[in-house]
Amino acid sequence: MTKWQSLIHEQLRKERDEAITLLQEWVRHASVSGAEKSIQESIASRLATMGLDVDLWVMGGDELVRHPYFVSPRLTFEESPNVVGVWKGTGGGRSIILNGHVDVVPEGDEAQWTHPPFSGEVVDGKLFGRGATDMKGGNLSSLLAIQVLQALGVKLKGDVIFQSVVEEESGGAGTLATILRGYKADAALIPEPTNMKIFPKQQGSMWFRLLVKGRSAHGGTRYEGVSAIEKSLLVVQAVGQLEKERNDRMTDPLYAKLPIPIPINIGVIEGGKWPSSVADLVKLEGRMGVAPGEQMDDAKAEMEAALRGLAEIDPWFAENPVELEWYGARWVPGSVEEDHPLMEILHKQFVATTGQRAVVEASPWGTDGGLLTALADTPSIVVGPGVTQVAHYPNEYIVLDDIFHCAEIFALTLIEWCEVSEL
Repeated sequence: MTKWQSLIHEQLRKERDEAITLLQEWVRHASVSGAEKSIQESIASRLATMGLDVDLWVMGGDELVRHPYFVSPRLTFEESPNVVGVWKGTGGGRSIILNGHVDVVPEGDEAQWTHPPFSGEVVDGKLFGRGATDMKGGNLSSLLAIQVLQALGVKLKGDVIFQSVVEEESGGAGTLATILRGYKADAALIPEPTNMKIFPKQQGSMWFRLLVKGRSAHGGTRYEGVSAIEKSLLVVQAVGQLEKERNDRMTDPLYAKLPIPIPINIGVIEGGKWPSSVADLVKLEGRMGVAPGEQMDDAKAEMEAALRGLAEIDPWFAENPVELEWYGARWVPGSVEEDHPLMEILHKQFVATTGQRAVVEASPWGTDGGLLTALADTPSIVVGPGVTQVAHYPNEYIVLDDIFHCAEIFALTLIEWCEVSEL
């Protein structure tokens, strides 16, 4: 164990109880979209106490909402401020962003929870609650990495930029706002729930809506109509064939363990208005995965081509083409080379902290790292302590030991990436 590792490990042990209490406080803020103000003000206050330069603001304005990467179900964010805290370096070192979101998905049916969803209860080394794993526990790891270095009197050459953002669950408007505000760095770490796996690549995704047309008739003479429900079955098959073709092209070894690396999921189907009538319209809504390195417009073009091809299967679609709309949430894909210097540092510090080699895979879902990589020229790597399998589920939890392992890895990484000042 190196000098720094020993000091950091011991300091984290001293701060453990207080840190768990802080995470309980964060989880007790029911920070669903549109209600993040209280937790963000609490985080801003803590960052100020730590001596960081704090920027708390309500995002908005034409520059944001008219930006081609802007996606959100709303245009006003008075109860959803962004927070950035900058731990200024002495100069001459590489900078880094520690980015995490505080918005959480709704808790759903409380009856399915063993512990109240915003309780923050600790049982058998796990802390339960909505947002514990996705991703307030990871945010705590980032905060602790800074806090422990400060407690040890460390001064870094490079800036460390702690970002607590909103709107990630809706497509990334919070992180987009930080980029437009001028926050960039030489690299970024995003502690989303990866089970401590390292994700240098992340899938993007887009929501789509399909309108399948039919012709209404009385159910007793249904042969005089054209069922949009029956036609929608052909559309679903065409989308499934497109998914297969796109995934057959995937050769990236980081996706080898995923049965469907870039899925196309149809999650909503609505159609018909009366049991004795032939349905004249069906609505399908879904999510299309986008591969790292793939342009989103290229993926859209493949979907459009697949839908045009329906006319060759059934003449009905030649006169009544499926209407396609891209709407709602969107996450930009991202990719960092496996030999990137930050990857090498993470590997080394992971082994030093855990005694094991890190598992490196590609993310099956999107994060704000895609925006940082593509738009801010800030290569972003996703690695965090949360439990992937319970994100967005009832009884969401995080393993507390993993939070402190991640904090130790991050602190050691900051020392090597940003460099310790000689001052």
